[in-house]
Amino acid sequence: MKHAFTTKRESFNIMIEPVNKSIPKHIAIIMDGNGRWAEKKGKLRVFGHRNGIKSVKEIVEGSAELGIKYLTLFAFSTENWKRPKREINALMKLLVNSIKNEKQILMKNDISVKVIGEIDTLPRACIMELRSLIKETENNKKMTLILALSYSSRWEILHAVKNIIHQNIKTDDINEELFSQYLATKNVPDPELIIRTSGEFRVSNFLLWQIAYAELYFTETLWPDFRKSDLKKAVLEYQKRDRRFGKVH
Repeated sequence: MKHAFTTKRESFNIMIEPVNKSIPKHIAIIMDGNGRWAEKKGKLRVFGHRNGIKSVKEIVEGSAELGIKYLTLFAFSTENWKRPKREINALMKLLVNSIKNEKQILMKNDISVKVIGEIDTLPRACIMELRSLIKETENNKKMTLILALSYSSRWEILHAVKNIIHQNIKTDDINEELFSQYLATKNVPDPELIIRTSGEFRVSNFLLWQIAYAELYFTETLWPDFRKSDLKKAVLEYQKRDRRFGKVH
């Protein structure tokens, strides 16, 4: 199956394996490099975040075109609350405006939205817009976009443990399948491919349980420059990997 992608930078065709063969069902992305991208241009960090939104739009659209069923974007970690208050406020305002602006596009492309993380720590305006977006898109079927906001994997795992204890579940009944149902990503397949932009080689407390067998792909590209062509390169690299899951071929 051939998919043609056209971007402002280039137009080309790349052969992609059939969707039912080796296109990952779930891709998760650590979107990194907005601040550095802005600083390189002599701008404030928020300028990078604004341009990073353009990449979000393109990668969401590109993922749907490729046949990806789940796309998780690490948008704001619990550690990000340590950033300067001015930057956080700008980020939250940008988040609210982006949600308002993208509802029609998500509906048009049949994309539903879910959110994972400590949502109650977000500003009330963000919470209200997110709840509205989740409700309005809940019946969309083509792809699920999962936003990780005020999220950390350690928080998620501890939260799951506390809930299991609270339910008084017997120790012998606890297994991987049961534990997974207490995670924020319950009923969502584990990601097969993790992408991190900006040249950093770490997973930064992101989906630690879920990415046990995921393929990792790192790129020097800063997030505001990440385009559909970069996504396709990552998928092509994924298709070359021999995924053995501990077995010998």
